Amino acid sequence: MRILVVEDNRSLVANLFEYFEARGHVLDAAPDGRTGLHLALNHPYDAIVLDWMLPRMEGHEVVRALREAGRDVPVLMLTARDELPDKIAGFRAGADDYLTKPFALPELEVRLEALQARATGRGRTRVLEVADLRYDLTTLEVTRGGRPLHLYPACRKLLEVLMQASPAAVTRERLEQALWGDSPPDGDMLRSHIYELRRSVDGTDATKLIHTLPRVGYRLGPATEGAPVPEAMHGQG
Repeated sequence: MRILVVEDNRSLVANLFEYFEARGHVLDAAPDGRTGLHLALNHPYDAIVLDWMLPRMEGHEVVRALREAGRDVPVLMLTARDELPDKIAGFRAGADDYLTKPFALPELEVRLEALQARATGRGRTRVLEVADLRYDLTTLEVTRGGRPLHLYPACRKLLEVLMQASPAAVTRERLEQALWGDSPPDGDMLRSHIYELRRSVDGTDATKLIHTLPRVGYRLGPATEGAPVPEAMHGQG
């Protein structure tokens, strides 16, 4: 499994890395809620271990933001709070499981494996398909009409968000949040990444799938009747 640990206790994080990496799992860590949310929105994880009380953004706020962004990655809340109202609040925010401190590492591993199995069993989508465009979220392989596309990480993240929302539009703000969290760079870097993504996905001969919606954002999917005027006529990237 690829696991994101959002926890500000360095000793606990070190113990988790030592235990899980020895068993073949891959771990990333974030010391605060905002960093954890940014990682969770920008990388595919099989499960997230999320502390309740975190600097900058509390755990229940992180999981609520993930669910509002459409992410269904399993989340296990890890906390010293063991009162029933706290557990209910965690589940209502979107957590899948709850484990109180102190805990046994083998129990945490078993719970995470169960969450992953349950997510897979309920049909959690790992392959996105729109028209002849296919993106395997497990292998990170992208193909168009069976032809492999080589995308930079930022373009893959934009493609994932656009394909998950297809055929609906995605605002510029949401795409910027997916790439940079709450700290977008100066200048219109999003436009540059969209240009690179469009050049790879649509090319020169392929039917256009990426459409600019002026003053709104972007949409990925086949052109529809009554769609906005083509991007080139608006001078947008």
